[in-house]
Amino acid sequence: MTIAMPSVRPVVPHFSSGPCAKRPGWTAQSLSDAALGRSHRSKAGKAKLKRAIDLSREVLRVPADYRIGIVPASDTGAVEMALWSLLGPLPVTMLTWESFGEGWVGDVAKELKLKNVTVLRAPYGELPQLGAIDPASDVVFTWNGTTSGVRIPHADWIAADRTGLAICDATSAAFAQPLDWPKLDVVTFSWQKALGGEAGHGMLILSPRAVARLESYVPPWPMPKIFRMTKGGKLIEGIFAGETINTPSMLCVEDYLDALEWAKAIGGLPALHARADANAKVIADWVARTQWIDFLARDPALRSNTSVCLKIVDPAVSRLTPDARAAFVKGIAATLEKEGVAYDIDAYRDAPPGLRIWCGSTVERADVEALTLWLDWAYAKAKDALAKAA
Repeated sequence: MTIAMPSVRPVVPHFSSGPCAKRPGWTAQSLSDAALGRSHRSKAGKAKLKRAIDLSREVLRVPADYRIGIVPASDTGAVEMALWSLLGPLPVTMLTWESFGEGWVGDVAKELKLKNVTVLRAPYGELPQLGAIDPASDVVFTWNGTTSGVRIPHADWIAADRTGLAICDATSAAFAQPLDWPKLDVVTFSWQKALGGEAGHGMLILSPRAVARLESYVPPWPMPKIFRMTKGGKLIEGIFAGETINTPSMLCVEDYLDALEWAKAIGGLPALHARADANAKVIADWVARTQWIDFLARDPALRSNTSVCLKIVDPAVSRLTPDARAAFVKGIAATLEKEGVAYDIDAYRDAPPGLRIWCGSTVERADVEALTLWLDWAYAKAKDALAKAA
């Protein structure tokens, strides 16, 4: 089964699902205008932070009456701020079908210890029944399952006249998939995902309904300082104008600004969506002609165009023990990393054994095309080793 080593290599071998590949043409020189050594509260620092908020609104097409804030601790921090600050007055519906959604379930049930919680689960590769959502409850969900490759196809299942809030972790969806803003009350994401920014900072976007909840509800539990968004019953507006709760890295801010300017220059949101879709199609076309591999997501309408998750379906591999299957897949990923053609493409630690390839807009289609040749080569190499060991 041995096949020749491909002659064409990906120019950029960065296919990690976070931190993700930098935008095409990026160099450290792109950050030369960073406000280094300056206070984030200086005129220059606040201008940079406000610019990051304004460009995020422009590129993502966020409604004018939604607040956008830069918050600590990446997407995790943004989600935690929302959960700890907003949940409690209504029943809560949690949707989970992969690792991060399950993590939010743990926070709500074990840390906040809310009692009136409904959990709708689905196994990896599927979605829960979205039609079962009670519009009188708050609902918490990921838009794109980063560790399962399954995404929400639309927001039609969220009632326009809902009483509850729709709280959406969109960290692998923002900038790559359409977000239905009127149906979303809280949206979070991090800089290191779809635009390939640096890690450590999160974005928290609040609808007017979410702001009204913040100003009318006081949680019964102690609130850490970095979670506090109100004072005296009123929203702290400065958080949503660049006056961050804690000290941000101005180097990371500059990198995020660079990514946003690139996104705007190539055509904005439609261009970003089109690039991710084109990259994912390369994988889909390869899977369609390749017998040993398939998508983890069973329904094509639910397949992610960013964190594309794959499983090996060769019967010879499927017959292996779970540990042996996991070792086989890890061997493929390790071989490609050793060759310098693909970094960090092994499945997430909690997910079924498989491959996970980031196809977001900062990745070039030609690099994905080259990668598929190397995947075939690495698989053949692993299969030969398996046969010799039998």
